[in-house]
Amino acid sequence: MAAPLQASEDRPGLTEPHLSFLPRSIEDADRVAKVTAPATAFAQAEPFEGNPAGAATVAAQKDRDAFSKPSANLTFEQGLAFHLGEALFDKLWAFSPSSTLASDGLGPVYNARSCQRCHIRDGRGHLPEGPDYRSASAFLRVSIPGPVPAELSAVPDYIGMAPDPTYGWQLQDFSALGIDPEYRLSVTYREQEVALNGGERVSLRRPDFRATDLRYGPLHPDAMLSPRVAPPMIGLGLLEAIPAADIVALADPEDTNGDGISGRANLVWSAEFQRIMLGRFGLKAGKATLHEQSAAAFSGDIGISTPLFPLPWGDCTARQVACRSAPHGDQDRRKTEIDQPNMDLVTFYSRNVAVPARRAVADPDVLRGKAVFYQVGCTGCHRPKFVTHALTDRSEQSFQLIWPYTDLLLHDMGPGLADDRPEGRATGREWRTAPLWGIGLTEQVSDRATYLHDGRARTLLEAILWHGGEAQPARDRVVALSGAERHALISFLESL
Repeated sequence: MAAPLQASEDRPGLTEPHLSFLPRSIEDADRVAKVTAPATAFAQAEPFEGNPAGAATVAAQKDRDAFSKPSANLTFEQGLAFHLGEALFDKLWAFSPSSTLASDGLGPVYNARSCQRCHIRDGRGHLPEGPDYRSASAFLRVSIPGPVPAELSAVPDYIGMAPDPTYGWQLQDFSALGIDPEYRLSVTYREQEVALNGGERVSLRRPDFRATDLRYGPLHPDAMLSPRVAPPMIGLGLLEAIPAADIVALADPEDTNGDGISGRANLVWSAEFQRIMLGRFGLKAGKATLHEQSAAAFSGDIGISTPLFPLPWGDCTARQVACRSAPHGDQDRRKTEIDQPNMDLVTFYSRNVAVPARRAVADPDVLRGKAVFYQVGCTGCHRPKFVTHALTDRSEQSFQLIWPYTDLLLHDMGPGLADDRPEGRATGREWRTAPLWGIGLTEQVSDRATYLHDGRARTLLEAILWHGGEAQPARDRVVALSGAERHALISFLESL
């Protein structure tokens, strides 16, 4: 492990005002380096490998609620707070004015009536299927090129963006009575075959997303659209508790070690703390904290105002006059449609949706697949292990050995997965490495498998075969594997 990095004015991404923690002693740093070192032997499981979230790990369930359990190490009182936050996460919001004053404020344009509507059973969303494209938990982000904000001028490669002047930062396909929805999402697919060593052939589906039936006029000529499917909720508080210095230490933007991997940290402006911070959350690591990620989703996805994003009309622009003048849930009754105590409950819930235990961790085929995972180079981005901060106010996430299989960095994934829309420092070809813990339970939780940022991959093998850019050599090695080796690799991934 590299020497710990210290926060400073010239390294703004290392500041962590959202966390209260004790600095690591030299002895603890040595312990952390030892337990997070890459595996070198694969004849048996590593110590604690079966508990990917440390003491927060829960037993793996065989039903569809496997991703909806509270962290195992919550106190009784914390468990109550978790379930209160869960109720708000599941809550169906209503249009204003409503007889249920605590539940109105939906929209006026929106993508979902609840958080759970997109994060299906706290798992992944779905791509649309069939003629009613509004029935899926997918949407399009939109932006146009713009200037770099003054507060981000210290980040030399930050890419300026601005909202579409008519449609804002994302397109919403539902609306209140009397107000037009912004668009309809259309997606078609083209199949393309990939030949693998040994004669196996795999068909990949390439989606073509389009914004149709635009109700407020055309998009800006320079509008950039990015399809998104909701990712799973598990383990987010533990990802938030990983020391920023440990993440930044993994970055190698110039590929100085010559391994072909050049991960970069996304540096973003925190509306919550009014400073530049390390981005961790979102598919391009565009948000620094879970609270800000949650508040932004309330605003953009549901049209619910929060203390952090108080506009009552959500993402509606000045050109959407009817939307901005419609009744809102904060009129004459409360300052925002969800208040800070309830936002704190939602954030607590989001931090403590538990990671299930590994299955068959010592199975010989799974161990062979783990060896293949290392040998082909997947760990270059999907870093297996971290140890979280010694937190003084979040004992449930404090000093835990965790196995998320991500470095939380940005990587160029090639033209096949490019959305051509930047976010922060992330270019149109870069994505944050997705955590892999729990990925083997995806289909069990969400009925059908959908992988990658836009859900195009229907199997884990398809997801691997879409990898390009920095991951192209690893992907090509998977293609060249024998059928038995590929089977073992998938068995390992299904055990996570």
